[in-house]
Amino acid sequence: MVKTMVKLKNITKVYDLGEVKVHALRSINLTIQEQEFSCIMGPSGSGKTTLLNMVGALDLPTSGRVVVDGIDITDFSEGEISDTRCKKIGFIFQFFNLVPLLTAIENIELPILFNGELTAREARLRAKELLTLVGLGDRMFHRPAELSGGEQQRVAIARAFANNPAIVLADEPSGNLDRITGIEILQLMRHLNREEGQTFIIVSHDPAIAGICERVIYVIDGRIAKERPRGVAAPDDVLVSEMKIDQEKELAHLRFLKKQIEILKRDLLIFNQRKNEIDPMFFRKIKEQYSFMLEDLRKKTRWLVK
Repeated sequence: MVKTMVKLKNITKVYDLGEVKVHALRSINLTIQEQEFSCIMGPSGSGKTTLLNMVGALDLPTSGRVVVDGIDITDFSEGEISDTRCKKIGFIFQFFNLVPLLTAIENIELPILFNGELTAREARLRAKELLTLVGLGDRMFHRPAELSGGEQQRVAIARAFANNPAIVLADEPSGNLDRITGIEILQLMRHLNREEGQTFIIVSHDPAIAGICERVIYVIDGRIAKERPRGVAAPDDVLVSEMKIDQEKELAHLRFLKKQIEILKRDLLIFNQRKNEIDPMFFRKIKEQYSFMLEDLRKKTRWLVK
């Protein structure tokens, strides 16, 4: 069964500017499933970023309910909302928002230490792993000013994954980068979505980015449109070839992983049947390993349509 990661119920957002009231969102209903790779598009001022802020608990609705990973956060205190953002949501911004006085690795350690679940040593190891994952293992101790725009965005992506969030929100993630670097960043995001299992929601004006997303959500005048609004470019598949996305190869690999899941499940069934013949501690250890491998494979194949 597909898990719902985000559910917005009849969301309205009104900014009261004294004599003027701005209706940023109007009766929005939206459901995002686990491991979706989605794009929100619309003209400037349509409510795209406000909608993303609702999902990310950066802003709260005037009316309606916000449910993140099965938890209704609408009436949370500021402390509870901060805790939710820290543990469940990762953010990637157009202008990176790195702390200039901290090194790359320190920028990633910061949210891990705020979370409080890992020791300083464990946080350092986690940050190293993430920087290596995004291809910056040799730039850990450089400050943002010593990194290129693409490298800073890679640090920002690593930081977004610091606490292994369920959802990653990206606001124009390639908007401040040249085209080649932007493609590299999108390749990295897509890879992380497939391999790590996070749900991605991207706000973008770029039809090429929409072209690589599984779903495009159009927003116009604070409402979700049933079809593409006038003046908004249609998704373009130009990046599919530039990013060297081989759909058949991806599907073949995922089908292979599906077979591995069936083999593991069969082995685990036999293993469970012989429970009384095995030392309890050894049984528990092996079962945990099998469960971990199964969950990892399920995470990597969850998006495959049967």
